[in-house]
Amino acid sequence: MSYANDMPTAEMAARTDAGLASELRLSVMRLRRRLAGERAPDNPLSMGAMAVLGCLFRNGDLTVGELAAHERIQPPSMTRIVNALEEGRYVARRAHETDGRQVVVVLAELGRQTLLADRARRDVWLARRLRELTPDERDLLRRATPLLERLATTD
Repeated sequence: MSYANDMPTAEMAARTDAGLASELRLSVMRLRRRLAGERAPDNPLSMGAMAVLGCLFRNGDLTVGELAAHERIQPPSMTRIVNALEEGRYVARRAHETDGRQVVVVLAELGRQTLLADRARRDVWLARRLRELTPDERDLLRRATPLLERLATTD
């Protein structure tokens, strides 16, 4: 007696919300690992440090506490990352404009250049892979992108 037909296929599992969640999680994680592998070999920064540069690029100057909240890590961990980025001259610290007790982290030119070069390299790889898809498949991804962003940014 064969149990192979009793096993749910990936297609059948994806029809349920739990199945879709599992398939989506696996696909997104694989894509993330693949994109991480496309980083420039001479980039000395960790993915966490690159995420901090990206956060500053998107949001402007932030306190260490604000950065920690954005990246969902503890402030002491963020302090270590910011210290390393400052030592490498990727970021700088300056006094807060309205609250003299606070210090904000500012994206330095080296940090901006490093971030943009890293993004460009990975965008080239992804654009090349997207060209392998049909126009309908690319359109489907174009329509799904805002949904994926909403899933990523909503609590």
